[in-house]
Amino acid sequence: MVDDIDKALDSDGNRLDCASCEHLALNGTGGCQLQHACVKDRCSRVIERFLECNPDLADGYLKHPHFEVWAIAAKFASVSLLPPLIDDPNEKVQWNAMLRLPRHYVLQLRKHPHPELRKRVASLLDGEELMPMASDEYYYVRLIVASRIEPMLLRRMVDDDEALVRRVVAQRIPNEWLLSMIDDREASVRLEIARRLPMQLVSLLLHDPDWRIRLEVASRAPAAQLYSLVNDPYSLVREVASSRIAGDRR
Repeated sequence: MVDDIDKALDSDGNRLDCASCEHLALNGTGGCQLQHACVKDRCSRVIERFLECNPDLADGYLKHPHFEVWAIAAKFASVSLLPPLIDDPNEKVQWNAMLRLPRHYVLQLRKHPHPELRKRVASLLDGEELMPMASDEYYYVRLIVASRIEPMLLRRMVDDDEALVRRVVAQRIPNEWLLSMIDDREASVRLEIARRLPMQLVSLLLHDPDWRIRLEVASRAPAAQLYSLVNDPYSLVREVASSRIAGDRR
């Protein structure tokens, strides 16, 4: 116990004193114990364990001077007290409140000024609810949108400014729209398209400037369409094309 007292510190680095704590009556019950479950400890895990054991006390900690405490309290406090926390300056507080509030509160945050919070909002939404975020200024938000919305809703994102977003679009877009991205300016996006095109159409990328795409063509297109790749500047492309043609002659 002496070691616990010496090591148990609050957020300001001061030693904790159970004797002066208003929760002294809880001490020894398992719901309050130094370095294990204590709302005044500087360790967030210890604070959370206290409020998890004593959720009826969480309401009283929503305005605690230490943000870590009220952020954790938002996980256990009465839902009726959480709406004001949507506008809290601390994103961790906002997030914990948002996870427990009805969905219409989450929708209000799609235009929140903090990009990290918008990223988290996007991870909670689906379908049409995500469409207002498809043009978010932060590319990572758009990346999440592209990975979560239904493929039929991806049409408006095929020209996204960020190649990483367009790669996700290329991986998920319906087959009938693949050709609309065949001339994408980024090779990594065209490679995703080449991997998905049926063998009858992948030869449309026969003369692509990127060797990885020509290799995909050499691997999958009908052998009869590969003769121009026998003289390809990249040796692996030449070898695969020659092997495919030779195999077709047998």
